[in-house]
Parts: sequence; structure tokens; C-alpha cells
Amino acid sequence: MTTTPEANGPTEPEGRAEHRAEQTGSATTSELLIITGMSGAGRSTAAKALEDLGWYVVDNLPPQLIAELAMLAGSAEPRVRRIAVAVDVRGRSFFSALADAVSTAENSGIRTRLLFLDATNETLVRRFESVRRPHPLQGDGAPLDGIRAERKVMGELRGNADTLIDTSRLNVHELASKIIAMFGDEGDPAIRILLMSFGFKYGLPLDADQVADVRFLPNPFWVPELRTHNGLDADVADYVLGQEGAAEFVDRYALALQPVLAGYVRENKRYATIAVGCTGGKHRSVAITELLAQKLEGDGVAVTAVHRDLGRE
Repeated sequence: MTTTPEANGPTEPEGRAEHRAEQTGSATTSELLIITGMSGAGRSTAAKALEDLGWYVVDNLPPQLIAELAMLAGSAEPRVRRIAVAVDVRGRSFFSALADAVSTAENSGIRTRLLFLDATNETLVRRFESVRRPHPLQGDGAPLDGIRAERKVMGELRGNADTLIDTSRLNVHELASKIIAMFGDEGDPAIRILLMSFGFKYGLPLDADQVADVRFLPNPFWVPELRTHNGLDADVADYVLGQEGAAEFVDRYALALQPVLAGYVRENKRYATIAVGCTGGKHRSVAITELLAQKLEGDGVAVTAVHRDLGRE
């Protein structure tokens, strides 16, 4: 369902949608999204949301380089499929060059869209005042003077936008959710988890969002035939997971993480690091991490397992 800009929904001018439909016939066509709009309307939030979706995002690239960037990305191996370029009034003279850049990209078979973020003058003034930063065009005047000057410059660009979002009533989380819903692929995971095994004796991972301690399990280090092996070896994994409470811990911890991960998604936290530690990061934490990765993978969750301290002994 398409809604009006006043309802914070997307709109499309006549003609451009049909033109883009012609450009998307090839499965190898790269996609270029140009993000622009009023200063303070949420361009940085939109760019970060796209980055979390796996888009290659470039901030304030000169328009003359946009088409070249898209073509280079399309010919790269592996191909960069989705590119977003954020441009704004700081470029001053970019507007005349931007139209030519869009035409060049489209003529090269690159699917090109223009996203314009807007908000009411009152909202923009309030946002600039809250961060105590000047509007880039206000000069010696007030923020409202800069906003009015920017609207004059942006008028034609706003009218040519494929998608227009009014962010006046959206907070950063709501805007990010809207961007994800509009520009995410159906197969994009809702959240990506880095599942990391580690050894407590080498220190806690500083970037961990969650830490689990599996030192309650017997240590294979004290089993002579297992000491030189690690948790990736079947004999060690069988020993660790065969201990009383091991499988139950993994099952219950995976279950306990479900509402946490759902909460991360609601707050637009698209990446999280979960650390599993034992003494040396070689046996127990590695085996538990591998099984936990299998339990968490799926249903919108993509998991990458890494073993930080494996090989340090």
C-alpha cells in the first residue's frame, strides 16, 4: 500500500518508476541509491540503517564520481550489488552535477533511485537547537534562515525524488525501521550474531554484548589424550557435550537469548557479539560455541562463529 508523504510514506513521480523497471531486467544489475534531503532530517540515520543491511555506503561523494563508483562496484569480484551515496547541501555546487550523474548511471544499466528525507521547519529548528550546531547555510543568521535557504536549493531535487519520507514524527529507531522495511531484501537477516569463544586467562572480549562462562564443565585439558586437541575435534566435542549439564546449558541459553535478540531487532541493533569463555579458549568454549551457533542460526538470525584464542597455547 502506498501512502502520502504526510503519513511518512514513500511517493514516486510519474515516469521514473517505469524507467527503472526497464533497468532491472538483468539479475546482475547493480543498485544505486542516492540519499539526500534537508539537513537534520535523518540522512545519517538512514545511511547507518542501509550499512547494517549490507549496502556499501559512501558519505558526501562528489557527484561526478557517483556513476564511476557504481560501475566499478558492478564489475568487482565479488560484485558489490547495492551502493548508497549520501549527498547534501555541504557540497554546495553538487546539484547541477547530480542530475548528470544520475543520467549517466541509468544509461549504464544501473538501477538508480533517489531518496529524499524531509521534515517541517519547526522540527528541523528544534533538532539543530538540541544538538547546538549551526545549519550549514545559516551564516550569521539563525537556523531557520539556513533552512529556508536550503529549501530553495533543494526544491527541484525534492520534486524529482523517487521516494520521499517525512521524518517530522519519527524518532531515529522508527526511521531506521522504515528504511530497513523499504530497502532491505526479503532474505536479509534481521540480526547478525558474532559468536566468539575465548579464554578468560587472555581477558574478556571488550566488544561483547553477552558473556557466558562454561568453566563449570570439566576441563579436557586434564585428560592426557585430549590435551593437545581442541573443541573443533570430534573427540573433544563429544567429551565436552557429553558432560552433565552441557547440552541442557546450550538449549536453555539459546532459549534465553531469543527475547534478547528480538529486543535488539526492535531497537535496530543489527549486529551483536556473544562471547563464550573457558579457561584457555581451546576446549570447552570452542565446543559449546559451535553447538550454540547451530541452535541460534535461522529465523532471521545469521551467525558467524569465531575462536579468538584458539592456537595461542
